[in-house]
Amino acid sequence: MTVRTLLFSALLSFAAVSGAAAQEASVAKGLEVELNALASSQKGCLFTFVAGNGLAQDLSKVSFEFVIFNEKGTVERLALLDFRDLPAGKSKVRQFDVPGIKCEGVKNLLINDAPVCDGAGVEKGRCMDGIVTRSKASAGLEG
Repeated sequence: MTVRTLLFSALLSFAAVSGAAAQEASVAKGLEVELNALASSQKGCLFTFVAGNGLAQDLSKVSFEFVIFNEKGTVERLALLDFRDLPAGKSKVRQFDVPGIKCEGVKNLLINDAPVCDGAGVEKGRCMDGIVTRSKASAGLEG
């Protein structure tokens, strides 16, 4: 085999790998939900989220079912939170004042489901596909 043939083969392999990576990158991402802050309120605990829509479609309405775990790791409450609309490629801040919850007692949150995930061309269950969660607050967030 000549050096020219080896270089040509290497170039073709590189092009195939690069093409696959580009195709993978062009596939629409999912949603991102960040628990940004917890703050005590007169009612209970104010949860601040940053939600980003990495889908190719706008969401006209999305709601998540959250499970709130206490410091013992047991379920404190289930809460259905309406994030309203999430335009494609945008992030929005949403706040929810959850009554009867003490922020210092919240250890972790789990997004259990997205019972409402509406938008033109959005498949059922798409809001939970590939969801990315993170937390900047004292409590964790899982998806």
